[in-house]
Amino acid sequence: MSSVGQVLKVSQSALKLSVRPLSTSFTNRQKEHCKILVVGGGTGGCSVAAKLSSKFGKGNVIVLDPAERHYYQPMFTLVGGGIKSLGSSYKSMKSVLPKNAKWIQEKAKEFHPDKNTVITSSGQEINYDILLVAMGLHLNYEKIPGLVEALSIPNGNVGSNYSPDHVDKTYSALKRVDKGNAIFTMPTGSIKCPGAPQKAVYISEDYLRRTNKRKNVNVIYNTSIANIFGVKKYADALWKLVEKRDIKVNLKTNLVEVKPHKNIAVFANVENPNDKFEIEYSMLHAVPPMSPPGELKQCKELVNELGFVEVNKDTMQHLKYSNVFAIGDCSSSPNSKTAAAAAAQSPIVYDHILATLNGKPLKGVYDGYASCPLVTGYHKCILAEFDYNLQPLETFPVSQDKERYSMFIMKKDFMPPLYWHLMLNGYWNGPGMMRKAMSIFKFGK
Repeated sequence: MSSVGQVLKVSQSALKLSVRPLSTSFTNRQKEHCKILVVGGGTGGCSVAAKLSSKFGKGNVIVLDPAERHYYQPMFTLVGGGIKSLGSSYKSMKSVLPKNAKWIQEKAKEFHPDKNTVITSSGQEINYDILLVAMGLHLNYEKIPGLVEALSIPNGNVGSNYSPDHVDKTYSALKRVDKGNAIFTMPTGSIKCPGAPQKAVYISEDYLRRTNKRKNVNVIYNTSIANIFGVKKYADALWKLVEKRDIKVNLKTNLVEVKPHKNIAVFANVENPNDKFEIEYSMLHAVPPMSPPGELKQCKELVNELGFVEVNKDTMQHLKYSNVFAIGDCSSSPNSKTAAAAAAQSPIVYDHILATLNGKPLKGVYDGYASCPLVTGYHKCILAEFDYNLQPLETFPVSQDKERYSMFIMKKDFMPPLYWHLMLNGYWNGPGMMRKAMSIFKFGK
């Protein structure tokens, strides 16, 4: 290379360095502006971004998310039971985000709602007209002493269906257990899909029966809540199911420690945390406590005391900032945190964002709809659907508190393509329209 070329190359490098952000102050940051900023490319964020970017075209919607992969998390239950593979549960984030949206592959580091600004992990400043927070929940495995170590043991006997890093360990542990105690847990606080912890129980118990190992294994479900399920209709059905299948259920019982080298799980009474007891396990399925991401919790202007974005439960609009909305698990709305809930919220959030941009009143109301396909075995499922008041809000013209093969097939084979091809592209808003059409067949339900 000539000396002139070397000088030119060094000068170009120096120029590149000179424009990099050197400070976290607002004056030295790279800046960008968009009409709508969506923080989080998960279920809710992706589906609403698809609707908005289709409406406003290229360059108006930014999705901020660092992930390489987008997981269809409802499939993890089936992966943990050996029914589906982990590879079938995800696609690249690039392939599922809407083409008209700009993807910035970084984390949201700081929120400044008074300045309509979010700062990314690299220090980039994004200014928005509308902010949609769709950050989901963080898995706090480290909050339970010994659990991270237990999950890291090769060929161990502890798994967790909530993480792609640990879900295969559930089935691996299940295949090896042939005696002793198979223990399944449910933590305190809000979690993703509150029915998922007991789905692991039922699938595992069915596996043990099918492999002729059930008679030597005690199946125990320790849940921190006061009932087996929040909706009475389905709780009544599930109590009959666990009695019939000899599954021991301990209510108000929380996992507080794991002693992996002794295969011991330590539990505490929720009402009296000092009342603790230990159980030796041959298999442990552990569900971690969950919370909104730390970066979101730090912005006290946006969140409540638990770190959830403080929204009106009917409109999903922030209580203080009219140009801020939330969708999915990170919102304060008291619905069950499920993908189906995000689907039902998505048209409400979309309509209300448009209304806000146009200075019009918000008219739509989210009724709290959530769905939980309670897989109860390798070919059975109870499809629970309900609203804010924990009243059944069922779609099909049959009583859905019964185990049905048809519901299992819908969960296993119908819902995944619906998710990938319709919901994430903004075309699926939940079964509300179907429910109305089916209502004419609900004679004497």
